[in-house]
Amino acid sequence: MEDNYDIQQAVTAELGHGERMLWCGKPDPKSMARKGLVIFFFAIPWTAFAVFWMFAAAGFSIPNFDEGWDWFPLFGVPFVLIGFAMMLAPFWMRLKGAHTIYAVTNQRALIITTGKSKTVKSYTNEDIGAIEKKEKPDGSGDITFAKESYQDSKGNTRLNSVSFIGVPNVREVERYLVETFKRD
Repeated sequence: MEDNYDIQQAVTAELGHGERMLWCGKPDPKSMARKGLVIFFFAIPWTAFAVFWMFAAAGFSIPNFDEGWDWFPLFGVPFVLIGFAMMLAPFWMRLKGAHTIYAVTNQRALIITTGKSKTVKSYTNEDIGAIEKKEKPDGSGDITFAKESYQDSKGNTRLNSVSFIGVPNVREVERYLVETFKRD
C-alpha cells in the first residue's frame, strides 16, 4: 500500500500551473468492497439458476459419452461464468479502492486510478453540483459531488453519481469542496 508521501506525489504530478492541493487521500478498501455486495447478492440466484438450467437441459442426469451427448446444456456455461465473475465484485471493488486516490485542489476535484495504467478524472466548478455527505460514527464516509451522464444500450441518457467513497474524515473533505466550489 502506498504511504501518504506517495499519494501526495501522485497528486502533485497532476497539478497544473497555479493549482495547489488542499486535500488528498485514499478510500477505505473495505468501504469499496461493500459497494460490490449488491452485485454479489444478485449473482447468487443468477448463478444458481444458470446451474439449474444446465442440469435441466441435460435431463438431470450425468451424460453417458458412450452414447453421444447433447451439447445444448453447454450454452449455460457463459452464464455460470458471468455469475462467478459477479460474485467476485467485492474483491474487484476492494482492489480498485487500493489503487484509487482522491484529491481536492483549489481548481478541481480529482479521482486518480493507478495500476497498469493511470486514469485521472477531473471535476471543475462547472461539474460540481449538490454535495451530499454520508457520515459514519467514526467520522469516515462517502461524499457525492457530481453527476456524469452516459447513454445506455437503448440510447437513453442515464446519470451516475460521482463520489469519494470511504474517506477517513468526510467533514474535512466536504468543507474543502464547499469552500472551493460553492462560492457565491
